Amino acid sequence: MFCNQCEQTAKGTGCNVAGVCGKNEEVADLQDLLIHALQGLALYANEARQLGIVDEATDLFTYEAIFSTLTNVDFDPDRFFALINKTIEYRESIKAKVAAAGGKTDFPEAPATFLPADTIAGMADQGQALHLIENLDTDENIRSLKQTLLYGLKGIAAYADHAAILGQKDPAVAGFCYEALCALQAEGLTVEQCVPVAMKAGEINLRAMELLDAANTGNYGHPVPTQVPLGHRKNKCILITGHDLHDLELLLKQTEGKGIDVYTHGEMLPCHGYPELKKYDHFYGHFGTAWQNQHKEFPNFPGPILFTTNCIQKPKDDYKDRIFTNGLVGWPGVKHIEDKDYSAVIDMALSMEGFTEDADQGHVMVGFARNAVLGVADTVIEAVKSKAIRHFFLVGGCDGAKPGRDYFTKFVEQVPDDCMVLTLACGKFRFFDKDLGAIGGIPRLLDVGQCNDAYSAIQITVALANAFECEVNDLPLSMIISWYEQKAVAILLTLLYLGIKDIRLGPSLPAFISPAVLQFLVDTFDIKPVAATPEEDLQAILG
Repeated sequence: MFCNQCEQTAKGTGCNVAGVCGKNEEVADLQDLLIHALQGLALYANEARQLGIVDEATDLFTYEAIFSTLTNVDFDPDRFFALINKTIEYRESIKAKVAAAGGKTDFPEAPATFLPADTIAGMADQGQALHLIENLDTDENIRSLKQTLLYGLKGIAAYADHAAILGQKDPAVAGFCYEALCALQAEGLTVEQCVPVAMKAGEINLRAMELLDAANTGNYGHPVPTQVPLGHRKNKCILITGHDLHDLELLLKQTEGKGIDVYTHGEMLPCHGYPELKKYDHFYGHFGTAWQNQHKEFPNFPGPILFTTNCIQKPKDDYKDRIFTNGLVGWPGVKHIEDKDYSAVIDMALSMEGFTEDADQGHVMVGFARNAVLGVADTVIEAVKSKAIRHFFLVGGCDGAKPGRDYFTKFVEQVPDDCMVLTLACGKFRFFDKDLGAIGGIPRLLDVGQCNDAYSAIQITVALANAFECEVNDLPLSMIISWYEQKAVAILLTLLYLGIKDIRLGPSLPAFISPAVLQFLVDTFDIKPVAATPEEDLQAILG
């Protein structure tokens, strides 16, 4: 196997024995084979688009299949066996429609006629033989840009899938997914030809995030500032983790009146700010911190745990029997819910003792998405003009277990009192419970939401730039971004597409970025790694 799609890849170069994430060689090979199969589907689906043929079922399946290969989503070989076979079914279906319309069906690329083996082991052998990443291109810079496109594509698919579940779709997003999968197969490309495709990925991801924002706010209202307890109360309980608001809503509806409290974990924390979710009295508080701490936190939760999307780790034996996966998440031997019927989760919660006493462990504030922040924009603008606010820092992104991520904690701790900190995604768990005080009645630490809410953060910065009649790059704003997986890659591409410069990225730069491509990013966007210490970066930014 070879995988370097996440920040924690082995030795900073690539996992080639087993994934740091827990992915074994078999699963890695099956994921590569699934991408290969999707490349074949894309050839026909892209041709179909030229003929005016758009098949929504194929589009939605493509999102799901690509999303399944994102880090920490699915580790179950049986599920990949089914996905690969399903991909071939969709490929042949769209091929038949293209043929009927007189389109091209004689593609010479291997994925166009690929047939999977009839066993998991056979498929894994096929995946291993692909050497998918190594064979993207012989030129390391073209390979680097193709990897950037592939990993950005995985992030786009994740956002598009979330949005589609809640009814927000745009065929142009799926159309780009097919274009990108085809571009990965193209030979003889130059750097000058590859860069625009990567920038287009940023543009399309912006659209996907816009759809997801419309889906979340359209169904659940715009988040409002909300205090969320970090303790617990005496009662039966269920913990929900991941990112999916729809799954949370279904769980809240199915547990209503049953004497069970629902707690969030990880990226589900911002859900407490949505009016249509917070109206449930049994939607109580937040338990634990970021995804990578589940091994030490989940054993202490006295109820079942429901996974909704990515961020699963290999479950430990002391809580594995209390884990339920759902949607695209999968782990071998863990109970998987196919039909959104959470009766088994509820029955387990009722059979367990739950929390046996109340515990007050403080609270945190969530709900500072774009509407909430822009609702006090006049106060913020006046504070900037009066120099009560000197600078804004967006400190957030994906968290991880790799050493060096305490940089982000130390950075926020050292941000001067006349500066504001906006944060989003699970990177905030490095400092989310710190009391930074307020400026003019506005908390200095503003939680914009999940990584899925990056659109909100972008809209806040654009609105501030408009208010000050300047470009985003001229704002007193610095972005200090932590990254871990492929949604972060997609967001970074969006920021670059928007022309945002001087981004500090850490704790280390992507292993798949070649020296020449990195130099291009430095020269064009002034992107840079975080410094060895936050003091160095703060001095460089603030003087």
